[in-house]
Amino acid sequence: MSGRFVRSSKYRHVFGRPTRKDQCYDNLRISRNAWDTNLVKANPHYLSVNWEAGGGGAFAVIPLEERGKLPERIPLFRGHTAVVLDTDWNPFNDDLIASGSDDGRVLLWRVPENFTLRPDVEPDQVQDIAPVGKLNGHPKKVGHVLFNPAAENILATASGDFTVKVWDIEAGAPKFTLNLGDIVQSQSWSANGSLLVTTSRDKKLRIWDVRQERPAHETQGHSGAKNSRSVWLGERDRIATTGFSKMSDRQLALWDIRAPREPINGFKTLDSISGVCMPFWDDGTQCLYLAGRGDGNIRYFELENDKFEYLAEYKSADPQRGIAFMPKRGVNAHENEVTRAFKTVNDSYIEPISFIVPRRAESFQDDIYPPTIGLTPAMGPGDWVSGKEAIPPKISMASLYEGEGLKEVTGVQDKPTSTLGAPEPQPGLQPKPAEPSPVKKAPEPTPEPTPIVKPAPSMKEQGASMAAMVNKFADEEDDEPTPVEDSSFDEPPKPVERPSRSPDNASPTVKASPWGQKEEAKSTPTPPKVSTPTNDRSGTNTPTVSTPTGSAGSTLTTTAAVAADAVQREIGSIKDLIAEQTKTIATQAQQMQTLTAEIESLKAKLG
Repeated sequence: MSGRFVRSSKYRHVFGRPTRKDQCYDNLRISRNAWDTNLVKANPHYLSVNWEAGGGGAFAVIPLEERGKLPERIPLFRGHTAVVLDTDWNPFNDDLIASGSDDGRVLLWRVPENFTLRPDVEPDQVQDIAPVGKLNGHPKKVGHVLFNPAAENILATASGDFTVKVWDIEAGAPKFTLNLGDIVQSQSWSANGSLLVTTSRDKKLRIWDVRQERPAHETQGHSGAKNSRSVWLGERDRIATTGFSKMSDRQLALWDIRAPREPINGFKTLDSISGVCMPFWDDGTQCLYLAGRGDGNIRYFELENDKFEYLAEYKSADPQRGIAFMPKRGVNAHENEVTRAFKTVNDSYIEPISFIVPRRAESFQDDIYPPTIGLTPAMGPGDWVSGKEAIPPKISMASLYEGEGLKEVTGVQDKPTSTLGAPEPQPGLQPKPAEPSPVKKAPEPTPEPTPIVKPAPSMKEQGASMAAMVNKFADEEDDEPTPVEDSSFDEPPKPVERPSRSPDNASPTVKASPWGQKEEAKSTPTPPKVSTPTNDRSGTNTPTVSTPTGSAGSTLTTTAAVAADAVQREIGSIKDLIAEQTKTIATQAQQMQTLTAEIESLKAKLG
């Protein structure tokens, strides 16, 4: 034993798998404009790419299945009179996209039915796509466009006029205007669509109560002169930002939206590379991906106990200027792919990179695929404007795995932001925990603190009970081999392997009851049949046990069978107790952090 402690994580061995050049999207003319956006956006059907086009601005839409070298002349989405700076796909309509341009206009587009980049016409007869809607209101360039993740047809646009306008695209008019006073560098919505976080050139981090048109919180962000980025961490009340120090070191910071005066645990230095770090959050795995602009590396972290735990880094000699990540409903669960990135290379082609959890089992891995947001919005634009806050319904990833389409497993979930105006956490108020996986029964450490409904057993009591169990069966467990973790692959959890279930009845069980009937789905072992006692050579009567299969010569003593069964049951009990203890420890740690934050806030107010 080396004494080295290795943190347990399902994603410790996640690796990035590149794509062969002939399976990339080649022969592109990606925009060389220096504006700081991601250049590429993705949904489960298409990629949008800012295009280097003469005579105005344009962008291209690439169907994901059309890989390889593209024709010299392809249909472009053309309508802007200046270069396109940013695009964004509607989260509830995979055919609708918005674009912002240097001409100050926001255009709305619909991808035609059966759209292809290789139409059966002559190259000079290829027709470009025209916009279906226009939003006029910004007098200067529109650098960022972002759809609301909870409300239908709500769009935020950031402009060089130092404002962010929030539009109802059905009405074609801005509903709210946020005045920042400087250039917006990034923006990100909260999961319930009520708050918007922005970073700007004045180095301020602002959390906006959009419908009040005022910042709920404003604080000093990264102190460096270069651009900073922000991303909301799903349904958590946390924000991650990337930026630079005064010495131009790249930094990562985690913020509590209830008390954002200082980042949690301060600013973390990453390296001294000069390119902007583009952050992307995966809510299903609770992982943050950081892609460097100008370098080819993508590092990823797991958020645990308000700390980003480093997992690994995907390294490549090909630098990226732009990158996009696939929504969770578009990943390939048959290959245990948890996310997929699309990076630009040399401004000429886009390379997909799959991030995969290595596992031996070939069945659906429900512990790494919790329910995810589908195509149904939580509310319409009118409800959102009037003040509603909610999380959209979620779909089962198991139904996508089985090829059954999108199946909702939850309804619209209310998600109020009750701590909006509070400068610090209020005593006794806990953030709402992340939505549990409907197909998971095994206890997992909760990612957020949950309210205490009854006193948890003390550590001393838990340790005493565990010691009693271990001592009781120590002599019986000595004969069992100790598993050695000598593989880089994580074994899937026991409920997922389903050793006694055939492939024919595995999927319908999960489908019939998405709220976790795995315990009932397990095959019940047939009890052994005890035959009449027989005399052995020593003259002792020994009862024999025949196996349920009736195989000849396969006998076992009743004492050994009962002991082995008891050992297995007690081992399972110990594992369950350890899982419960881990859950309790994680909860207590979260409570300690919350209390510490409250104490610091009270000290600040008194001092």
